[in-house]
Amino acid sequence: MAQLFPRKINTIAKLSIIMGLGLVTGILVLGGILTRGPYYTQVGIAREQKVPFSHKHHVGGVGIDCRFCHTSVEKGAFAGIPPTTTCMKCHSQIFADAPMLEPVRESFRTGKPMEWTKVHDLPDYVYFDHSIHVKKGVSCVTCHGQVDKMPLMMKKNTLHMEWCLSCHRNPEKFVGLREHVADPHWKNTEDQKTLGTRLVKEYKIKKLTDCSVCHR
Repeated sequence: MAQLFPRKINTIAKLSIIMGLGLVTGILVLGGILTRGPYYTQVGIAREQKVPFSHKHHVGGVGIDCRFCHTSVEKGAFAGIPPTTTCMKCHSQIFADAPMLEPVRESFRTGKPMEWTKVHDLPDYVYFDHSIHVKKGVSCVTCHGQVDKMPLMMKKNTLHMEWCLSCHRNPEKFVGLREHVADPHWKNTEDQKTLGTRLVKEYKIKKLTDCSVCHR
């Protein structure tokens, strides 16, 4: 029986397989790069808000404690977004007529809550409890970065699962003293490994890496 295909077809077939595998590998690598880049993660990118609230001014300059606005961070899963009445405690007297604060005054007049664009927005399939992390000595800046230096709020970390697991697997590298969790200026004067190892035992911190811890 005569040969149906010329011999060069074997070479073409092999090259096609190699090129196909290379294309798939390239797509996977490119996807990995993109999902870790700022375009996807939004790390380091300030989000536009109706009112350009500055943590640098309020926290770093004025010295307002995180818990003054985020009132439920120590007792609830959600840290809490301050109601307009909290803003107006100061701004009914300070910068009371500033044009940029008109959305705040309008919210106060109408009773309609301000709409803020979430910066740290986890997927709906992820459960996160602020209170338990605060109780275990995980400071605000560990996850949110030095907010006292941010004119506009932005993400410091990706919030990817691998980032969360880096702490869950080695909590001694990240935990600090409970009394300083909301202090962005606090610096550990001890060796972190020594302090962390001690606090893991003292605060009874477990290395929780089971899927059901966060995916419920």
